[in-house]
Amino acid sequence: MISKRFSPVIMASALLLATILLPTCAYNPVTGKKELSLMSTKQEIEMGKSYDPQVVAQYGKYENAEMQAFINEKGKEMAAISHRPELPYEFKILDSPIVNAFAVPGGYVYFTRGIMAHFNNEAEFAGVLGHEIGHITARHSARQYSKQIVAQAVFVGGVIASKEFRNYADIAQTSMGLLFLRFSRSNESESDKLGVEYSTRIGYDAKEMANFFNTLKRMRGDAEGPPTMLSTHPDPGDRFVKVGQMAKKWQAKDPGRDYAINREKYLKMIDGLIYGEDPRQGYVADGKFFHPELKFEYPVPDNWQVANSPSQVQMGQKEGKALMVLRLAQGQNLEQAAQQFVTDNKLNLNSSKRKNVNGFDAMRLEAVQPAQSDQSGNQSPELKILSYFYQYDNIIYQIFGVTKSSDYFTFSGTFENTMRNFKKLTDQSRINVKPDRVKVIKVTNSGTLQNIFRSYNIPNEKMEEVAILNSMELTDNIPAGMLIKVIGE
Repeated sequence: MISKRFSPVIMASALLLATILLPTCAYNPVTGKKELSLMSTKQEIEMGKSYDPQVVAQYGKYENAEMQAFINEKGKEMAAISHRPELPYEFKILDSPIVNAFAVPGGYVYFTRGIMAHFNNEAEFAGVLGHEIGHITARHSARQYSKQIVAQAVFVGGVIASKEFRNYADIAQTSMGLLFLRFSRSNESESDKLGVEYSTRIGYDAKEMANFFNTLKRMRGDAEGPPTMLSTHPDPGDRFVKVGQMAKKWQAKDPGRDYAINREKYLKMIDGLIYGEDPRQGYVADGKFFHPELKFEYPVPDNWQVANSPSQVQMGQKEGKALMVLRLAQGQNLEQAAQQFVTDNKLNLNSSKRKNVNGFDAMRLEAVQPAQSDQSGNQSPELKILSYFYQYDNIIYQIFGVTKSSDYFTFSGTFENTMRNFKKLTDQSRINVKPDRVKVIKVTNSGTLQNIFRSYNIPNEKMEEVAILNSMELTDNIPAGMLIKVIGE
């Protein structure tokens, strides 16, 4: 979204907040020690409640009753034996192909469908679940809080001082928020210990948690886009050894216990899980963005990157000099939507005109966001914005483009080409696309994984990816009757 104006008042507010929240001693239930803290338990819970709608809006919630019941059951069971059983824990699956799991303060734990697809048994899931609950019980977010306050103040100053930051402040702000989902290596190691402890205590074989790090290690180098477990966690190879050692020590405390893995039960549960990007939520093909469910299309400029989320679609010029965003506009009609956009972003309106765009009632708007100087005399650049608003089935869509005023002539034609070609999607071949799904099959004839994949028409270029999905090697011999994962519609 286009950035709202930042001012020195915001930085002062951040510093004032740090002053008001005077350091106090808080008891850490994991270490048993007192430590300086700027965040109370109540504040942790309130922070989680405020983060949760943002997380769900950013990624979307994956609706699967069986899987949701499973993570609720295991999450509640593990929370009850954790160091902080009193927190109001919530567990959610996010509709994202990214391989990630994370927690925010107050008891909110998230798994993407991408990571759920890559688990191969319940024990792997339980280990990662314990790790994320460990971040909460050890109050890692609370320890980070003072650092975050300082970083926010520095960030605001950087936005004012830096022309590059100023242009795309909201995107930078989002990235900063994701940064604070990361923790130090000592925090990660502590959460690994807790993941082993918690999963073992509820009866799972924590050595499987170690095995999952091999999957992450094999994925290293292929990760793109927002942070994944590959970029937010320490080296998975090293953790494989350490977690395996910790698991043996915990199991040695109760050597007669039969620790669960539950491979087949887990695989049967994820049979049919959407794998990769879901084209029904929008996809790029042949130089256009198509949205099959909302039934619209528009061209994407050559060599521009596209980031699609439930709340908006961003298109960025590769050198970062221009940005276009599609989103739902606020307002009951075109005039209200345009006025709201101008007011919210403190724009100087140059022109607005009603138009007909491919059968849609539309409004074209040009505006400027003036340059602004801070108290130190640093000046942000003047930005120029072109925006189209479209009335489509009682919904108002908006596409806006933003760049420096000095670059507007360079990009205005690109903006216009995309915005004038917003159209209703009628091509049934584009509408009836289906996502890939995880398909769990029983091997009928023994053989190497590679040969089995060939019998199921897995393309050669996809074989290594699907082997990693199974936590197997292509040369592994697979016995008849074993369940494995393949990918298909």
